[in-house]
Amino acid sequence: MDGASVVDDRTYKFQHLRCNDGDQDRCIWSSPDRTSKINTGKQIFCNRSLNMKNIVAVGFDMDYTLAQYMPETFESLAYNGTIRKLVFDLAYPPELLEWSFDWKYMVRGLVLDKKRGNILKMDRHKYVKVAYHGFREMSKEDKIATYGNTLIRDSFDEPDYALIDTLFSLAEAYLFAQLVDFKDNNPGKVPNGADYSRMYKDVRAAVDLCHRDGTLKQMVAKDPKRYINEDPLIVPMLKMLRDSGRATFLVTNSLWDYTNIVMNFLCGHRTLDGSSPCNYDWLENFDVVITGSGKPSFFHEDNRANLFEVEPVSGMLLNTDNCAPTPQIGISSPRLPSNGLKRGCRVFQGGSVGHLHKLLSIESSSQVLYVGDHIYGDILRSKKVLGWRTMLVVPELEGEAELLSESRDTRKKLQLLRKERDLVEDKIHRLKWYLNFEDVNVDDKQKLSSQLEKLEAQRELVRLQHQHDQRRCHQKFHKVWGQLMKTGYQNSRFAHQVERFACLYTSQVTNLSFYSPDKYYRPSEDFMPHEYDILSE
Repeated sequence: MDGASVVDDRTYKFQHLRCNDGDQDRCIWSSPDRTSKINTGKQIFCNRSLNMKNIVAVGFDMDYTLAQYMPETFESLAYNGTIRKLVFDLAYPPELLEWSFDWKYMVRGLVLDKKRGNILKMDRHKYVKVAYHGFREMSKEDKIATYGNTLIRDSFDEPDYALIDTLFSLAEAYLFAQLVDFKDNNPGKVPNGADYSRMYKDVRAAVDLCHRDGTLKQMVAKDPKRYINEDPLIVPMLKMLRDSGRATFLVTNSLWDYTNIVMNFLCGHRTLDGSSPCNYDWLENFDVVITGSGKPSFFHEDNRANLFEVEPVSGMLLNTDNCAPTPQIGISSPRLPSNGLKRGCRVFQGGSVGHLHKLLSIESSSQVLYVGDHIYGDILRSKKVLGWRTMLVVPELEGEAELLSESRDTRKKLQLLRKERDLVEDKIHRLKWYLNFEDVNVDDKQKLSSQLEKLEAQRELVRLQHQHDQRRCHQKFHKVWGQLMKTGYQNSRFAHQVERFACLYTSQVTNLSFYSPDKYYRPSEDFMPHEYDILSE
């Protein structure tokens, strides 16, 4: 197989095996042959201890969590739609229609400086390590002058900055960079002499118009296979969780009609031609589905949003009172039209986390594990406000993990070069300090000065070699922004957010299939710098 692990092969080998009763798909982890180590790109990584035996309900976001969109088609669709809105609705020049989208250029974790037209990558301490003005890389001197010489540290948050923390944001970030370059080269062609902040605001308005008029979702609904990756492990994973006695739920900002199409594609039974008939069988995999949730406000317990029950076939909304259907005037028995549907799962729109807890009989927030892709919309709010346990889906992680493994020798070389550079610099500093004293005789001073010149030349060679090798190493991950979770030797701001707010993180939601539903996830040991140096010797 082309680079696939033994475990990946078993994904397909075991997903259709049947238990003795012939009713349930056997989960992958339970196979008696499951002895191989899970491929690093498929592992679930732990920041905080999580005992799955304490989890009574597992919830999922839909977009970019269960449904993984193809950036080369879906993001291009979003980009082209935004361009058209800018030209035809917001009076931008028609030459924008000739622009194209490089879906590989932007990465998550970047920060847009709206005022200056800059795109930044920072470490976990919010020091700017990589910066571009549009598509022009800023020099070290420019970075320091702009972001390093202030008495008060900038927070790099709204309203002056925009955080690119979701895959949905990559197209608008790329378009913003294009507009910055366009304004710099053609200042008279920007509507009303708009500054960088105004251009970003216009991009956001154009993106919102695309979502509001349904342009994007209509195209996806027509041909889901063109825009969404198929994952045959979704249904076995959900069955595994439900068979283990846990409730499963879906909370998405998408409305019912679109949710039904996407989930049908992901969970539907395939016909011989590969198509999936539109029905409601996928609801059997969940206890509760909440559409149009309005996250992140959904996660606030004081949210008083109305909860409506959805009749799946017609899409009709019914008022509810304390999660129960409210009868219309003159009707004594409130009922949903059955239409032959199995009533295992109830579908709602709106509401808040309080409604969800009541529907699932959740006694404690710590009994819930929620899986999402959005640091702020899914993970931060549910973790910080509610105390839910969280798992972040980071699709980029799979490729990064493979590259980390391949570059192991290079990274060891970089560590040795860094140590050598430190040792040489220490010698230089000692010599310079010693030469400051007046009682050093002339002969010794001359010898030491000659030695100092050799050390400084050695330091420069090591510095250039280290700088060159480190740049090449980072460019293996991404030609512009480097490794997602690193900036140099520091964790990136994105990595810091993952560490703070995600109990678990992994590349795909279905990686849960490789682990027991009762697994006790334990983090690796933390190291302080003084411990690391001793233990790594």
